[in-house]
This record gives sequence, C-alpha cells and structure tokens, in this order.
Amino acid sequence: MYALVTDVAKYPQFLPWCDKSRVIEQDEGGMTAEVGLAFAGLHQSFTTRNTHIAGREVQLKLVDGPFSNLDGTWKFHPVGEQGERACRVELQMSYGFSNFALQALVGPVFDTIASSLVEAFVKRAEQVYGEG
Repeated sequence: MYALVTDVAKYPQFLPWCDKSRVIEQDEGGMTAEVGLAFAGLHQSFTTRNTHIAGREVQLKLVDGPFSNLDGTWKFHPVGEQGERACRVELQMSYGFSNFALQALVGPVFDTIASSLVEAFVKRAEQVYGEG
C-alpha cells in the first residue's frame, strides 16, 4: 500500500477525480508533487511536500493551492503473519479553504474525495496485487 500511495504519477490511472499528477522534485526524504482535481465540473490543483518514512508513513503538507491549510498523514501498520502482504491503512487529513467562495464550491467536492480515498487505494491494491 505504501508503494501505491507514493506512486503519485499513477494517480490518474485509478482515482476518478484526478485528472493530472506529477512529481516536481524527489529526494531521499520524499517528494514535492502536484495533483489536479476534476470533479462535478470543477478543476483545481494543489501541490504538497510529502515526507516519506519508508514502508510506514507518508506526511503531506500544503505548498500551494486553493487551501488555507492541508495536512495529512498516511500510516501503514503490518497485520498478522503476512506482514508483507497485509496492512491496516490509516489516513488523517485536515484542510481548510482560502476563502468562503472556494469553501462553498470546492469544500463538498473535497469532502467526498477525502472520504473515499482509502477505499480507492484498497481497490487499486486489489487490481495490482490481487485480492487477499
């Protein structure tokens, strides 16, 4: 799951609301990435600095975009004896928008996206690695 979350360039292949993604800069500690949203006729993009703790955690911090703040943490906890093949995924996100108009327009869209994000990655894992 960690590999899927950190493979930002492939997001448009399986996240229906993602119309573009690119890694702007990558280094040993993580990456700076841009993700484009297209949902219900709205198009926005945002850039985050993603700090990686190999196999265990990805921390997101807003660099640029329509948000006043955007912070998130993906955590990956090995489960059972399958350690390598099974994990519990946890995503915590907090965000706000830079003005009321954006909050009114983009807020409900981003709420929907955020609430379905873990499920989208689980489905992608089933496609890539098989069920189980």
